[in-house]
Amino acid sequence: MRHSKAIDYTVQTITLGFENYIDEFNKLTQLAAVYFAQRNWKLMHENHRNRLRLYKDFVQQCRNALEEQLQTKVSDLEFWHKSKQQYSDQISKRKDKELAETFFNSVIRKTKPNLAIDEKLMFVHEGYDSCDIHSTENLYHTYPSAWGLQKIIKRLLADFDFGVKYMNQEEDIIFLENTIKKVILSRYKVDDSTVTQVLKKVFYRNKAAYLIGRTYVGEKWMPFIIPILNGPKGIFIDTMIFDPKVMAHMFSFSRSYFMVEAEIPSQMVSFLNAVISHKQIHELYNAIGFNKHGKTEFYRDFLNHLNQSKDQFVVAEGILGMVMTVFTLPSYNIVFKMIKDHFEPPKNMTRQEVREKYKLVSLHDRVGRMADTHEFEFFRLPLERIHPAMLQELKNTSNSLLLTTEKELIIKHLYTERKMIPLNLYLDECSHEDAKQAVEDYGNCIIQLAQANIFPGDMMIKNFGVTRQKRVIFYDYDEIEFLTDMNFRWKPKAETYEQIYASSPWYDIAKNDVFPEDFKSFMIGRADVKQHFLDYHKELFNPDYWVSIQSQIKAGELLHAFPYSKSIRFRPEESI
Repeated sequence: MRHSKAIDYTVQTITLGFENYIDEFNKLTQLAAVYFAQRNWKLMHENHRNRLRLYKDFVQQCRNALEEQLQTKVSDLEFWHKSKQQYSDQISKRKDKELAETFFNSVIRKTKPNLAIDEKLMFVHEGYDSCDIHSTENLYHTYPSAWGLQKIIKRLLADFDFGVKYMNQEEDIIFLENTIKKVILSRYKVDDSTVTQVLKKVFYRNKAAYLIGRTYVGEKWMPFIIPILNGPKGIFIDTMIFDPKVMAHMFSFSRSYFMVEAEIPSQMVSFLNAVISHKQIHELYNAIGFNKHGKTEFYRDFLNHLNQSKDQFVVAEGILGMVMTVFTLPSYNIVFKMIKDHFEPPKNMTRQEVREKYKLVSLHDRVGRMADTHEFEFFRLPLERIHPAMLQELKNTSNSLLLTTEKELIIKHLYTERKMIPLNLYLDECSHEDAKQAVEDYGNCIIQLAQANIFPGDMMIKNFGVTRQKRVIFYDYDEIEFLTDMNFRWKPKAETYEQIYASSPWYDIAKNDVFPEDFKSFMIGRADVKQHFLDYHKELFNPDYWVSIQSQIKAGELLHAFPYSKSIRFRPEESI
């Protein structure tokens, strides 16, 4: 194949691959509204998983086609440089061109083996804000203050047709009216400049739909989120949220991605960035389902931070892991995790098995209790920024993953994850009241994971972290299993002298047997809150409790993980 013809083929193959990916992505996203209306939570969950798998499949299809046609040109860097230039022209008019750029990056990384990130061959510094500015006419509904509060609320609800009758719309209107009067009108004066904007596209996740908007009042924007649930009696407004911390948590790295249509992703992200100012651009792309581009935006942010900082990478604080080596840049809110070359007993698994556990988490509903990760290959770091002690630790534990050049350390494979305070360190230093709250939330975390069919395996507190909002998150995935695969048992009672004084268990223990009574011995070490934890979460030590959760899951009952306190619900007793 001639050089120019090969470039044409490459550009068309990747362009078509991206277009097919986006078309399928949008089809699956649109199904969320259908399943919400039908209350078909099982298909909602499966649809979410199917969408997560799409990207890798379409990248692989492109890779296979290019490898077959290009043959030796796959390794020709100048060929890829010219292909990038032509591809850039090809996608320049797309409203989602930043996603198309990331797709190109993914294809070349998979097609050209062992390729580190290269600015000449890939789209590295472009950024979402390089996209063209488009009209916002199709982005949000606008409600002027002159209409009056009640008319605005009624029009807002009329603008969103879920194809399902309301349980009690008049009561919903009263709830919204009273909340707005209490939170906004009691503090700010409405004038001619006051206006409300609500995104036209609905955000779906789990068993809920969310309307996201903002009101300009008091010379500033007041963002809000309105969760809508679909119960046996019809749809209803569950609450109205103005608290920026709660809204930030709803877009948390520990939450599953929303299903929301985004014709112009950069435009939607810009709106969300103005509404949920605590979140960075890459987090917002993740939140609306474009996690591969979120990874690109994260890397751009990382490069910018490297250029603006001078501190060195060091081993992360906390107890050294048996499976992962973890390091961080103190000035950056991320940890980097590498799978060790060898695992000390009792760990008995392979590197590939660990990777499969992380993949399982990436496809599962994280219910606000498991940290999202990004996976990188051939990740480059400047050698001068790496502390000697950390470099030695990497060589001691993960040497097979390291390549070095004169100026760089190249890591063949790693995960990035949000930095948190390890729970064991947090409990060593926090106040008594904060410790009580932390151990309560630690137990809540384990229970909510169980209800989502996840058994953490190693539940020692060093495997959990505490976020800035003091929420406990699980982040060590090498031993997780599906809860339904476990066998929860009561410990047999010793009846003979030999059984009582046996140096090891005298009864048979199968691979997936779990004895919850034993949890008491290792779960909490801090003396002044241990008994509080044991009393507060006594169900954790009862095998029958775990079996009851298994039964619910096997019966098809799916948890709705409320991303806000149930105390703010308009109708706390209403089920879905």
